[in-house]
Amino acid sequence: MNKTVKTIVEIALFLLCCFLVYLIYSSVMEPVRFNKEQAKRTAVAVQRLKDIRTLQVAYKGENGKFTSTIDSLKNFYENGKMTIVMQVGSADDSLSVVHTEAVKKANKKITPQQLFEMYKAGDDKLVFSIESKINVKDTLFNNRPDFCIDSLKYIPFSGGELVEMEAETRTVSGVQVPLFEARMPFKKLLKGMDEQLRINQDCERRDQGRYEGLQVGSITTPNNNAGNWE
Repeated sequence: MNKTVKTIVEIALFLLCCFLVYLIYSSVMEPVRFNKEQAKRTAVAVQRLKDIRTLQVAYKGENGKFTSTIDSLKNFYENGKMTIVMQVGSADDSLSVVHTEAVKKANKKITPQQLFEMYKAGDDKLVFSIESKINVKDTLFNNRPDFCIDSLKYIPFSGGELVEMEAETRTVSGVQVPLFEARMPFKKLLKGMDEQLRINQDCERRDQGRYEGLQVGSITTPNNNAGNWE
């Protein structure tokens, strides 16, 4: 073998070794990159599902049931009102309780609003609660400058895929129970990522009897609107 051929062979072997090292490195690092990207996407998705849950609970508080569409949640957020209960005074303050009962006895038709007016006028020994209606938009997510109601219906990182949501009322132990669930399958949430790793993960979750994605609430089993990440 002449010197030129030997040099060519050595270079070829070196390049082949570099290629093999790259393949090994990539095979080791791909699951690491996958897990890191999945964690990032999951954090965004979980927050969105929590926001859906918050709105659903508020919606049920006013309507007695959950809704199956996020458009209804959006309308409720933008145009609806919700009831808040303000507690004035402490029921543990026995002197204030006695004073309040005396005021009610002397004014048998007195309303909570009238009690509130008396409280504002200076009678700080009253104990009562009063309901009022406030705009949903002025109450929920006020501490979230990043909250966007228009994004609520979409699965993040999916290219515009919609959140899957259902709501119904089931009889549980003889009682009518409103239920809802909202889902983001990994097939959509992890779109564009390593397909085989995602398929393997879905298969593993199915074998474990777990949903292949993120879900909050359940229309089959009451779970206090818990998320499957909790």
